[in-house]
Amino acid sequence: MIEFAISAPVLITLGLAGAEVTHMAVAVMRVNQISTAISDNVARVRDSIDESDVNEALLSAKFIGTGLAFNANGRVVVSSVEPNGQAGTKAGQYIRWQRCTGALNAPESQPKYGAEGKGQNDASLPYMGTSTRQIAAGTGSSLIFVEVTYRYQPLVSSRFFGTPILRSESVYNVRERNTQVLGSAAGTTASVCTTYAA
Repeated sequence: MIEFAISAPVLITLGLAGAEVTHMAVAVMRVNQISTAISDNVARVRDSIDESDVNEALLSAKFIGTGLAFNANGRVVVSSVEPNGQAGTKAGQYIRWQRCTGALNAPESQPKYGAEGKGQNDASLPYMGTSTRQIAAGTGSSLIFVEVTYRYQPLVSSRFFGTPILRSESVYNVRERNTQVLGSAAGTTASVCTTYAA
């Protein structure tokens, strides 16, 4: 009994720490899956795209984030990026449209590389991504760039990892789409980036 009394706190602490590490690993994996799935699904829409197509793709966050309370603690930003068509010193990339979902409203959850319309008439957006991981759409093509942020919700206690904001970025080339203009859809509410809701 004395040995158990001495060892129990250590064993319990190790067990709880192991559970928290596993929970964190699952959260990181889910955040990465959300960014990849949404980017891929939006890029796959053929011929043309409208608000209902984007909303359906954004539902991936809800289903993949089950168990993480992602909608209440996360944010997804989807940007359609293409060359701005300018020449010379004004040539660069252009965010044609941008849609968002999730209730997380923090500095880290804002679009990191610019809002809708950035780069349309100048070279203010030479590429998407960090300086060490740059990507730009080629002539006649478009990229779907997705940013996902999630405020980690501890399983056991915030004393292990705190509540950091996890982040993932993913990008896919648009395939077989004739126009990159985001059309409206009857009865569909656009997931504009000024709305924060679970």
